[in-house]
Amino acid sequence: MAHVRNPTTTTLGYALFATRWLQAPLYFGLVAAQGVYVYKFFKELWTLILMCVSGHATETYVMLAVLKLVDVVMIANLLIMVIVGGYETFVSRIGLQGHRDQPEWLSHVNSNVLKVKLATAIVGISSVHLLQMFVDVHHTSRHALLWGTVIHMAFIASAAILAYMSGPMVAQADRGHADHAQTGHAQNGKDQAGHAQDDPPRDSAEPGAPVAAPAVPRQPEPDTDTEARIRAAGFPARKLLEDFDQQHPRDFDREAVARLGKAEFVAARRNVVLVGPPGTGKTHLAVALGVRACQAGHRVLFATAAEWAARLTEARAAGRLDAELTALDDHPLLIVDEIGYTPFDAATASLFFRLVAHRYERASLIVTSDRPLGRWDEVFGPSAPAMTDRLAHHADLVRLDGDSYRTRRATSAWAD
Repeated sequence: MAHVRNPTTTTLGYALFATRWLQAPLYFGLVAAQGVYVYKFFKELWTLILMCVSGHATETYVMLAVLKLVDVVMIANLLIMVIVGGYETFVSRIGLQGHRDQPEWLSHVNSNVLKVKLATAIVGISSVHLLQMFVDVHHTSRHALLWGTVIHMAFIASAAILAYMSGPMVAQADRGHADHAQTGHAQNGKDQAGHAQDDPPRDSAEPGAPVAAPAVPRQPEPDTDTEARIRAAGFPARKLLEDFDQQHPRDFDREAVARLGKAEFVAARRNVVLVGPPGTGKTHLAVALGVRACQAGHRVLFATAAEWAARLTEARAAGRLDAELTALDDHPLLIVDEIGYTPFDAATASLFFRLVAHRYERASLIVTSDRPLGRWDEVFGPSAPAMTDRLAHHADLVRLDGDSYRTRRATSAWAD
């Protein structure tokens, strides 16, 4: 039975959610504070330069002045972390996906990560303050040294406790999302028997074939949370990059595959498009990259294009398409396999457009297809250009060229 929303409750909820913008002026106020620290930094630097030029700067003075500059920089770093990370977490997305200067920490920031980073930054600032006191120990009372040390140890203990507590909370959230996704797949009645048709076995290479390919990064050691994410992803079988026969396709970008094996594209919210004839290993690579994403801590969901069509059609019929698309945001990576094997009607094509448009610059997709994006109008009709434009904007396109390993095996069997 479809869930009927109460319009009044929905309106109140949206109104409450909109109040998050009241925080925006606070972050702009912190930007002004950042400007104050910039002024303070250059004032301290100018004073230090004048003292050194005039010859009045002792070694202790220079050391203390440099520590003051370091202190200002660390506080400025703390401010920018609060400004950017806090705004991204609690107010609105900034939209830096794919930007070459996107901070590394911003791609996986959340409230728990932000709290731990702030705590460690405060410990660093406290360390500089304590070092200043010990450098100028002759002008610092024993009482001040004692309490400075005690306060610094309290900061360290607080940061350690916060980091310890945030680990189990994140792991529990991951397990909850994984169990939810696994239950959803069971209700969909997913048949996993036919998904591995594009997976060439490792031993399918011709004897004596040369091996010249970039080294694939080694997969991390499995743990309980990783295994839960892999099981919940709904892969037809566990395929690894290490098991992919890189000599089977006549041509494909091995360096791109090795780079994608680091799973950094998921954090950057980029897409991956694997294109090639049947039997060249597209599904194998898609699953292997999905496994790597699970090992990197991301939740993944795998299904064929036909299964995604059925899932979205069911959600639309129940009047919960928007809720379904929003629920899929819990998975930073979705894999859509076998696009092109079956053309879709206009209504189903519009559902795929909704999916791609909803995840545009918000989360990642891996798609496999037997035809290039320029021919997707054969599958999706008039909605194809707008869909492929969003899909390819932030995407790595990998073309696999070669014969089907299944056909080759069958031919060899007949020849024998």
